[in-house]
Amino acid sequence: MFKKLVGVTSALALTLGLAACGGTETGGSSDSEGSASSVGEQLDYEIVGIDPGAGLMKITIEQVLPEYGLDDWEVIEGSGAAMTAALKKAYDKEEPIIVTGWSPHWKFASYDLKYLEDPKGIYGGAEDVNTIVRQGLKEDHPDAHKLLDQFNWEPAHIETVMNLIQDGSEPAEAAAQFVSENEELVSTWTEGVNEANGEEIKILYVAWDDVIASSHVVEHALESVGYEVELVQVDAGPMWAGVADGSGDVTVGAWLPTTHADYYAEYEGKFEDLGPNLTGTKLGLVVPAYMDIDSIEDLK
Repeated sequence: MFKKLVGVTSALALTLGLAACGGTETGGSSDSEGSASSVGEQLDYEIVGIDPGAGLMKITIEQVLPEYGLDDWEVIEGSGAAMTAALKKAYDKEEPIIVTGWSPHWKFASYDLKYLEDPKGIYGGAEDVNTIVRQGLKEDHPDAHKLLDQFNWEPAHIETVMNLIQDGSEPAEAAAQFVSENEELVSTWTEGVNEANGEEIKILYVAWDDVIASSHVVEHALESVGYEVELVQVDAGPMWAGVADGSGDVTVGAWLPTTHADYYAEYEGKFEDLGPNLTGTKLGLVVPAYMDIDSIEDLK
């Protein structure tokens, strides 16, 4: 049903193709004839998606499209990077585009965007991002476990790190800057944590902008109390499997209860859930604010 997007190049090709479709009809200067149906025609009924294994993709393809009667629409597989590249290309030319989106994310600070209303509530309410650790971590590394259990921050915090990275800082540099500028917050994570002596902790993470930011910040916090930290980038499935089988110690990027619901159910009982480290997230379909469309229902 849906087409595959291979890397950033294909995403850019998609947006270049939009240029030939008269995208200005849906911009801020659009007239009354710039209808939702014309949006579909201009976009060839395609929504720019992310990783095929992401829960956001599954919800969009298996629930949102059929529930809203969007049988003509397809979701393009790709990655977070390909999605933002396509969004930037279209936004710079004020052309129409629809992407699968989530917040917190730096794109909302860089561009004037809006979520399409979801009157059926299929995307659900705000999600949490949880910290998931392997079984036995508390016994093996009690102080690392304590720090990870106390790790908690707000969307504004993570967006600060994400924006630093987007502006050109390396993730490790952005994390170090955030930690140095937010000592009071970080002290709540390290309170009661004893100094380690070079014990190793392995963090598994997916290449989503928010998870990259949080994983590097936690890496820096753990290193500040004497741990040797290894960051390993994997896909969502291997991330959960690695924590479940003990080959990884922790992930701080588990989106629940929706995005990673299948993985949670598959490995439940084989990990320890330390609860949310971030609340107030959101999932949905995102468009530039200049597009004259407000609801998913308008795509029919």
